[in-house]
Amino acid sequence: MDSTDLDYAPLRRIGWPWAGAAEDPAWQALAAAHPGARPARVSEQHRTGYVLADAPDAGFRAESPPEWQRRPVFTADGIPLHERAAVGDWVLHDGRRILALLPRRSAIKRAAAGEHYQQQVIAANVDTAFVVCGLDADFNPRRIERYLLLVGGGGVQPVVVLTKADRDGADAETALAALADLRTQGVPVLALNAKDPEAVAALTPWLGPGATVVLVGSSGAGKSTLSNSLLGEQRMKTAEVREHDSRGRHTTTHRALIALPAGACLVDTPGMRELKPTGEEELADGGFADVEALAAQCRFSDCAHRSEPGCAVRAAIEAGTLDAARAANYLKLRDEVAGAADRLATRLAQKADARVQNKTLRKRLEEKYPRR
Repeated sequence: MDSTDLDYAPLRRIGWPWAGAAEDPAWQALAAAHPGARPARVSEQHRTGYVLADAPDAGFRAESPPEWQRRPVFTADGIPLHERAAVGDWVLHDGRRILALLPRRSAIKRAAAGEHYQQQVIAANVDTAFVVCGLDADFNPRRIERYLLLVGGGGVQPVVVLTKADRDGADAETALAALADLRTQGVPVLALNAKDPEAVAALTPWLGPGATVVLVGSSGAGKSTLSNSLLGEQRMKTAEVREHDSRGRHTTTHRALIALPAGACLVDTPGMRELKPTGEEELADGGFADVEALAAQCRFSDCAHRSEPGCAVRAAIEAGTLDAARAANYLKLRDEVAGAADRLATRLAQKADARVQNKTLRKRLEEKYPRR
């Protein structure tokens, strides 16, 4: 493929990050390895394949490579889930099949459920994540912190969007006060009516041409309603939540990338019940930079912040300068990240060992059955 033949204007309208092939050596090498291939962005991911786009509202179906169609195996030669294309990824294709995955700028991931350690990509090449939470029974500062941990761990800027500010009983001021610690650390927090275009206009600073934003949050939080307001039309399905707990049904059934009229791209996602860390996150990314700073002042470097003498974290809780529930969530997430990091290290060690064993086996076979 000759990059000079590409019309980059439509690609930039859906987030193309480079002006040309020469700006990224890895992309240049892949383009040279697949002459004639064209770039496109993954707009939808399904079990049977992908929908790609090379311009706004220009989707077409493409098959995944054969090695992606097999169940991920846990050997040196297996292709794990997070190394396969996800919504937001850029790929090279031949018009029928994906040929290569281009380098990622960012990726929001979580640990996948199951017996074996795996990572699942929620969205790739994202600039900003709108962490959507309703001002009803859905409001949960601890869950917001968990989302922030995964978002920040992926190199993505978080913005907390509190929806349903128009509902009877919605107390935006109290919710904003509950998230004051996040705001002091530079995390934007906005409360708005997702149905009101004028209110939604407050999100404009993060929706410039070429930007990509992903919506994350629980079912019923108002992600689809917010998407419709940003699109300027009722394209996404919405549904009422249950009155007793404000839980919603999955009106969004799969992740999809949509071009917005203002020039940005939006990734809408289904509500996620499990938000397990991968082990690669930093607790400061979850809005705990202040707690981490306190932990560094503890008398003992391995302080567990439970009952040890000279614990600065416990002292701040007792002094009323650190919320006890927030500190408890910090400790919980710290233990989860540490546990996931151990699982990741074990997985990498197993893969390295399998690679050595495979190499040894191939050498023995070549010695026993030399090529003629």
